[in-house]
Amino acid sequence: MQDIYLSDHYAELNPNWHEEDSPWKARQIENIIRKNGLQFDSLCEIGCGTGEILLNLSRAFPAARFAGYEVSPHAYQRAKTKETDRVSFHLSPSAGEERTCYDVLVVADVIEHVDDYISFIKGLRARGRKAIFHIPLDLSVQSILRGWPIMNLRANVGHLHYFFKDTALATIRDCGYSVIDYSYTASRLELPNQALSSRLMRLPRRMLYSINPDLAVRVLGGYSLLVLAE
Repeated sequence: MQDIYLSDHYAELNPNWHEEDSPWKARQIENIIRKNGLQFDSLCEIGCGTGEILLNLSRAFPAARFAGYEVSPHAYQRAKTKETDRVSFHLSPSAGEERTCYDVLVVADVIEHVDDYISFIKGLRARGRKAIFHIPLDLSVQSILRGWPIMNLRANVGHLHYFFKDTALATIRDCGYSVIDYSYTASRLELPNQALSSRLMRLPRRMLYSINPDLAVRVLGGYSLLVLAE
């Protein structure tokens, strides 16, 4: 499955590399940083794609330095053209091999793609004092009953592992992190260019979420998990 990133196959399936989602994702990361009063001079994104999340964050935090690491040559080449005096991009044979220690690491929608995600997460611990994970919660009652949403994620965007809130948090803790804060993000409700099925589910998801967030996410899905850890 890793070949889809090293070749042009992922780019053929997703020619825009989800750049349209980046402003929204950057806002979620900015929100948890500001909510917890994090002060930082350096931030690194592991698996930065074409770099749009970092560019958005650099505008939100103009005093900090930013670095992005990516395994896909195609995405790296696109990111490299966007470098600024405070934002740099790097091609790594393994995005977890960076040896500089940053104040904050961002790992947004990455671990579900990595073959050995446990070793990958453990390998990141020495790379940042704080870590922010964004993890899609693909497992829900409705997704399991229908089946095809999960298989489509596997075929089209390379998801190899599937989480719900408890397994996502347990994974982070089992890899040696302490969870400082976490929250749901309404990925399928707020991201642009959603499928018709997701648009039809917006109202029931919002209604049930207003009553019982955990139940809404577990049964109807459509959310991701944002985690701040150290």
